[in-house]
Amino acid sequence: MHYGQELQFGVFVTPDAARAGDVVELARLADAAGLDLVTFQDHPYQRRFLDAWTLLSVVAAQTTSVRLALNVANLPLRDPLMLAKSVASLDVLSGGRTELGLGAGAFWEAIAAMGGPPRTPKESVDALAEAIEIIRAAWASDGRGISFEGEHYAIGGARIGPAPAHPVELWLGAYKPRMLRLTGAKAGGWLPSMGYLDLDRLPEMQGRIDDAAHAAGRDPASVRRLINLSGDFLADAPVERLAELNRVHGMSAFLLPADDPASIQRFGQEIAPAVREAVLAGERPAAPPAQTRPAADAAFAVRPTADDGRRLSEERAWDEDTRPSGPPPEPGERYSPQQQAAGRHLIDVHDHLRAELEQLRDIVGQVARGAADPELARSFIAQMTIRQNNWTLGTFCETYCRVVTQHHTLEDRSVFPHLRRSEPALRAVLDRLHEEHEVIADLLERVDGALISLVAHEPDGMRDVHAAIDLLTDALLSHFAYEERELIEPLARHGFY
Repeated sequence: MHYGQELQFGVFVTPDAARAGDVVELARLADAAGLDLVTFQDHPYQRRFLDAWTLLSVVAAQTTSVRLALNVANLPLRDPLMLAKSVASLDVLSGGRTELGLGAGAFWEAIAAMGGPPRTPKESVDALAEAIEIIRAAWASDGRGISFEGEHYAIGGARIGPAPAHPVELWLGAYKPRMLRLTGAKAGGWLPSMGYLDLDRLPEMQGRIDDAAHAAGRDPASVRRLINLSGDFLADAPVERLAELNRVHGMSAFLLPADDPASIQRFGQEIAPAVREAVLAGERPAAPPAQTRPAADAAFAVRPTADDGRRLSEERAWDEDTRPSGPPPEPGERYSPQQQAAGRHLIDVHDHLRAELEQLRDIVGQVARGAADPELARSFIAQMTIRQNNWTLGTFCETYCRVVTQHHTLEDRSVFPHLRRSEPALRAVLDRLHEEHEVIADLLERVDGALISLVAHEPDGMRDVHAAIDLLTDALLSHFAYEERELIEPLARHGFY
């Protein structure tokens, strides 16, 4: 069974209020480890848990790449119209990184104690079907009033916004026949949990979803198949088991319950790349035996981004000739694809920041020429990873600066200390990289100050913005190239954490 969906990997972190700081750090670690999703359970009546939407907002502000979702939203305590607005708002603020997991409800006594409606199983599914219609109507309304009259919800011409920044996926946690049919007919994804699931019944459950999709005129492949794994999943052949879940049962997104850094690091940097490789190997013809090389004996294929030496500013952020170098790699040393994934992820993060920097420079140029106004700029931002609903040059610059700062802070707090312990010969390089992070922080402040002057219509405002961004560009591109040159091979040996 195969639905042609891309493999995705994520975590399911407990929103423990007693460890609030650790919860956010685990989400940041998942982002750095290259995972695709960070999710949290939504049980508002659980006094030990943080409010899930508040937590998602904080995590969105402190991550750059991972997509975010509740796993799953408690519909009886989340009004569907307000839920639609919350999801769309977070999607705009996070740059299109929000999805919606949705559940019909459970623990009805606790729900009723908080003022929620105590529903029968039939009523809960009926209410969920109505909520899906309301949420989708709100996202597609484009400012027009929407009305709905159902048994559980009534909407009287509400004008709702904003629209999401991207097509939000709506996943249902479903197990019983009616819920499975609703998933196939109306949902964008199926999200069961392994602890409540008999794997032998997966073909039957998938069949109900597929049949309902066909009956609704939908392609069953349009329904993403996710699964919450069990807490002990990493203990027993996880790569083989996940590859089998994909090849045999069509599951393509795997969420690991993980409340410790080691599990998140291993899942993102070791298991996810190995599963992708195993699935790919199962789809392509085997190479002739004479041409086969074991995965653990792979040549180092990750290459640092070259510094072409071009500079935009006559000013220099630092003396590049004083940069130290780490020890050379051992001749002929080999690394597995999983080991090489850490360096590849560092380059991917840098590529994202380089692309956003180029877009920022383009917008500054348009403002300087008088060619950009808020409406035009919105069309630019709509295409970018970082989006803002109400565009200003300062808002976009502030967002970009915050992303760069978070990236460097994560390196200084987590990656660099780990590499210092693991490879003492790198200490001079790590010290220099940390010093450059501090210089870049000052340059970001300089960009901010130039923008304040521009907003105040000072005579040299645009000239100062250009000068600040030129110097920031030189520094960042040089720094990224130096960091990649020195760290991608040590990261293959030691990982991020």
